[in-house]
Amino acid sequence: MGRSALSHLKAALICLLLLVTTPAAWAGGVLSDNIRIDSKILGYALQYRVYRPEGVAAKAPLPTVYVTDGQWYLKDGGFKETLDRMIASHVITPVMAVFVDARNPDKPAENRRNDQFMCNQAYANFFAGELVPTVEAHFAALANRDHRLIMGLSFGGLNAGCFGLMVPSVFGKIAMQSPASDKHVKLLMGLYKNNPVQLVRMFLSVGKKKDNTSAVRRFHKLLVKKGYDVTYKEVPYGHEWANWRPLIDDVLTTFYGTAKTG
Repeated sequence: MGRSALSHLKAALICLLLLVTTPAAWAGGVLSDNIRIDSKILGYALQYRVYRPEGVAAKAPLPTVYVTDGQWYLKDGGFKETLDRMIASHVITPVMAVFVDARNPDKPAENRRNDQFMCNQAYANFFAGELVPTVEAHFAALANRDHRLIMGLSFGGLNAGCFGLMVPSVFGKIAMQSPASDKHVKLLMGLYKNNPVQLVRMFLSVGKKKDNTSAVRRFHKLLVKKGYDVTYKEVPYGHEWANWRPLIDDVLTTFYGTAKTG
């Protein structure tokens, strides 16, 4: 074999070795198509998608992240790619994710989030009585509140905060990214102030520019005063994906980081 051919062979072997040993090359969880669920509690249909990480047996039960505005977190937030990267790199333990779509599956232009996310008891009951049991009947999940996280952004972040009081027996973990609006955060503060402390762990974040900064800061102080276990982040961005997207890593490491338990 000539020197040139040998050099090409060595280069090819090096590339192959990199492909085999680089996590990004083999990471790739499975994301289902949209799954329809006809809710008797809400009186209409919704849809969701389920993520399972690569290399985990289908029957192996996993912690579950429930993500409101799931369609946006997938498209604009790169949530699946983040899960693939963090699980492959062993930064977090393997988790399952359920991306819940607030839109009418028969008419996607009709988004019901503004009604669903405003501390809507029926929406909370839908999760507790229909969505979570359905997911856990068809996918292997750790069926315990301490292994379930509910998260969202803006009004979805507000919804996660509401769930902390409305269905704490279902979700032991809550992540609120830029909960909105100032008026609604003030109302949420009143609920937390006047209700007993629930055994939930929290992640709360806000941007420093044109976000609900002042209201969220006050909310954070109240939570700390009440004795909640809360991880708090402020970033130099506004009410936008430049704020939310990078913090998905922080949410996941807060609750599922390999250096932590729970």
